[in-house]
Amino acid sequence: MKLWEDTAMRVVMFGYQTWGHRTLQALLGSEHEVVLVVTHPQGEGAYEKMWSDSVADLASAHGVPVVLRNRPDDEELLGLLKDADPDVIVATNWRTWIPPQIFNLPRLGTLNVHDSLLPKYAGFSPLIWALINGESEVGVTAHMMSDVLDAGDVVLQRSVPVGDRDTTADLFHKTLELFGPITVDGLAEIASGRTDWTAQDRSQASFFHKRADEDSRIDWTWTAQELDRLVRAQFDPYPNAFTFYRGQRVRVLRASVSQGIYGGTPGRIFIREGDGVVIVAGAEARRGRSHGLVIERVRLDDDTELDATDLFQTMGGYLG
Repeated sequence: MKLWEDTAMRVVMFGYQTWGHRTLQALLGSEHEVVLVVTHPQGEGAYEKMWSDSVADLASAHGVPVVLRNRPDDEELLGLLKDADPDVIVATNWRTWIPPQIFNLPRLGTLNVHDSLLPKYAGFSPLIWALINGESEVGVTAHMMSDVLDAGDVVLQRSVPVGDRDTTADLFHKTLELFGPITVDGLAEIASGRTDWTAQDRSQASFFHKRADEDSRIDWTWTAQELDRLVRAQFDPYPNAFTFYRGQRVRVLRASVSQGIYGGTPGRIFIREGDGVVIVAGAEARRGRSHGLVIERVRLDDDTELDATDLFQTMGGYLG
């Protein structure tokens, strides 16, 4: 039995950046009526300047009222939401907590669309963390919003594989294609009257903080395999993984795991191999059981790019 004879619903969307833009595009092309859009003002952080298609501009171009908020916790916004009278709220890449008086306001609740396979990688920058950690797949979860951030019951979940040399930008484009379809399909499930959603296994949950500059600093006690993934996770347009050489910051653009096993102290500039220079890596390097990281291409703070062999012309010394 259908909950609605007409499955078209009144939708309010909370969203930001390209994820929100793509979600709003799908909603505008669906049978549903978007009655209000809430988005953030443009921020100055590095992670907000990329993938920054404007949700506000798209909504305005389609005659949808737009409200700008850093946090959705004021009485004026609550009044606007009540006046909009939504059947459901859709939230995508909303950067702050949405309080219960808002996410419980619609008759059918709030559908949040998050770019990880929940319950793992709740919170911020899930694709970066997943790539660093060597996950074999990433994906998108549409779930009902609850009191705990990214912890509500799962409506739909879809995944894509992580390729051997994928960067976070590659994973962004793969998962972005899932946002529109999973949102529209999730709303169809809600409109059908279903409520038997899948509870998240909280024993498997992990929650990650926002990334900052320090999170891109190379720790040479990580294994070469982990550092290779860090470099790919922070490849352009993301803030690059970096280290320091003779007092200057060096951003690592391209690297790989060495063919040989190199022992010694992590961070040592050791030997040329292939197209790059091997840096000793791994907490167990002193035992002579670890591969090194071959740095192949770098960028300096003045945006000069060069081959690592041109920067590290003599062996010896340490990065750190």
